[in-house]
Amino acid sequence: MDDDAEYADLDLSDVPTGENPWQRRRFVRCRFIDSDLRDLVTESCSFDECDFSGADLGDSVHRGSAFRTCTVRRATLGGAQFRGCSLLGTALVDCRLRPLTLTDCDLTLVALGRADLRKTDLSGLRLREANLVDADLRETDLRGADLLGARLRGARLEGADLRGARIDPDGLVQARLAGATVDAEQALAFAAAHGLRVTG
Repeated sequence: MDDDAEYADLDLSDVPTGENPWQRRRFVRCRFIDSDLRDLVTESCSFDECDFSGADLGDSVHRGSAFRTCTVRRATLGGAQFRGCSLLGTALVDCRLRPLTLTDCDLTLVALGRADLRKTDLSGLRLREANLVDADLRETDLRGADLLGARLRGARLEGADLRGARIDPDGLVQARLAGATVDAEQALAFAAAHGLRVTG
């Protein structure tokens, strides 16, 4: 496989990762099912509608790569690092995610229902319209995160740091927030979302 090349509709379950980073490769509707991608390094690659079900992405590193509308089911991502990446519309279902590093990433429309992300640093991430239903986000760092439109029904945010995060009123009502750290503006929004009248 070569850098700066495009691959479409291929079964790449047995693809060798090699010692060198994958650079500027584009994959469209490719299947990496049950692949051993541990320690893989990608730089400015794109994966569109690819299937990573059962893949081992543990300790992999991704810089400026895009995983758009991919399926990641029962995969291992423990120790993986995503820096400046997009996971737009990707579904991560029944995956082993911790520990996971996400820095300056776009997780708009990502599906993380029931995901275990306890104590993960999600600060500053774009999580607009993400599915976080029943996700375990206890003690996560969500400072400055954009959660507008995110589905937070049943999400566990106990002990999370939400200062500066943008959250819809519905999210403040539906999520479990006991012990979470919020700023003054969020506290007022929380009170209003629960029907309280705040007077000065």
